[in-house]
Amino acid sequence: MHIEIQRNADISLTKQIYHSILDHIRSDLLEEEFQLPSVRELSKQLGVSLVTVVKAYQKLEQEGFITSVQGKGTFIRKTKSEENARKEETSSYDWQLSVQDYLPRSQFARFHQVPEKIHLSSSMIDPGLLPNRYLEQEIHSMLSENPKVLSQYGEIQGDKMLREAMVEYLNSIDVPTSPDNILVTSGSQQGIDLIARTFVGPGDVVVMEAPTYPGAIDVFRGRGAVILTVPVDSDGMRVDLLYNLCDKYKPKIIYTVPTFHNPTGALMPTKRRRQILEIAKSTQCLVIEDDPWSEIYFERKPPASMKSLDQYGHVIYLKGLSKTLAPGCRIGILAASGSIFKRLLAAKANTDLGSPLLTQKAITPFINSKRMMNHLKKLRTALKIRRDLVLEILSQHSPEEVSWFIPKGGLNVWLTLPSWINTDHLLIEAKKEQITFLPGSACYPSEQENHHLRLSFSYMNELHLKQGVTIICSILQSAVDLSKKQDSSPLF
Repeated sequence: MHIEIQRNADISLTKQIYHSILDHIRSDLLEEEFQLPSVRELSKQLGVSLVTVVKAYQKLEQEGFITSVQGKGTFIRKTKSEENARKEETSSYDWQLSVQDYLPRSQFARFHQVPEKIHLSSSMIDPGLLPNRYLEQEIHSMLSENPKVLSQYGEIQGDKMLREAMVEYLNSIDVPTSPDNILVTSGSQQGIDLIARTFVGPGDVVVMEAPTYPGAIDVFRGRGAVILTVPVDSDGMRVDLLYNLCDKYKPKIIYTVPTFHNPTGALMPTKRRRQILEIAKSTQCLVIEDDPWSEIYFERKPPASMKSLDQYGHVIYLKGLSKTLAPGCRIGILAASGSIFKRLLAAKANTDLGSPLLTQKAITPFINSKRMMNHLKKLRTALKIRRDLVLEILSQHSPEEVSWFIPKGGLNVWLTLPSWINTDHLLIEAKKEQITFLPGSACYPSEQENHHLRLSFSYMNELHLKQGVTIICSILQSAVDLSKKQDSSPLF
């Protein structure tokens, strides 16, 4: 187990050790009954005091994540509900635990593909709402006309025809760029990883929203970055706090999801986007503008992208096509300029020598067609209906102590519960009902808040949505009632 200590961070060493071990546990990187290093061993390994490690272990034990056995040591403890239902016999692989890894966290993968019947944890779109039949026909047609595409490598930068098509498409959503400044990636996640591999090393400061997209946290934590967070309000990242943070530290990167923020759904106005760019200019840092679903708006088009306001090459823009078009193709777009782009292109070459050509060719004719525009229009209508259904059920059945943000676009609803309720515990109860959601703890890089959860309304049909959200409301009500009962119990 590798623990990265940042001695120049504002977070105490005790909290860093606590969060690092907790991230390993929640990411299933440590198995149940795995023996942790002794207090003395870990303090020597990290170069910290015994008291620092003792306090971290005590907090983990108080919260039920580890257990100490007198004379034997300290061990990972998990509930049966958190174990993989298909856990294989591992006795013959016990030796593997001695192989050191450098993965500090990989939480998001746990919620991406799940066995539960009602899947509300991952922001994916119902396959029935995507143009599967058209893409199937396009692939058949392309292969019949050009069967050699299967025996050809594509350009490292991405197929030129796709890049040209994407320029036209991006211009239509206020993202100016050129084919020479576009890099085709295997989804937005690879785009984040390429940026981190290229520009982030141990000790570099990365500023993120709190909460934020868990997959980005996993990547930056894996690079050993010092992650500093800025809270989110209804207009996105709070710029007043960002100013103060950047006055004290010099960030390498500011990562933001300004349009229908993941997970809260907040929409950043143009004024705040300009302010973040001014901060980036004054501190000479990069801004990652992650744009997974700006096309999915329910009222009016969102403001122009930060990329469109950028005059000096600070913004690296990421657009994924998996959400709105073809998850199976795993295609994303990265747009940058200057030497920043050239270095990212080199990183792409080192990573995989280019994304698959077949899938790039398959979607190219669709990108700027009338069929694409009709698809997006229908998709907005269908997802608005599902959003409204979830909001209606929450209004009717959730406890009055629960609040939520009404998203004007995107795929999620963010719920806030009373601070004494831990949604990690509620997830265990939901799984018993074959339901899953994303607990808020996965969305915080450092100081975790455990009383939030994200419901994705895009993947399940209306029947399953109604069933799942109603049951979750019942679980929430039970948690609130139990807390009230305990508070009202006589002390003697």
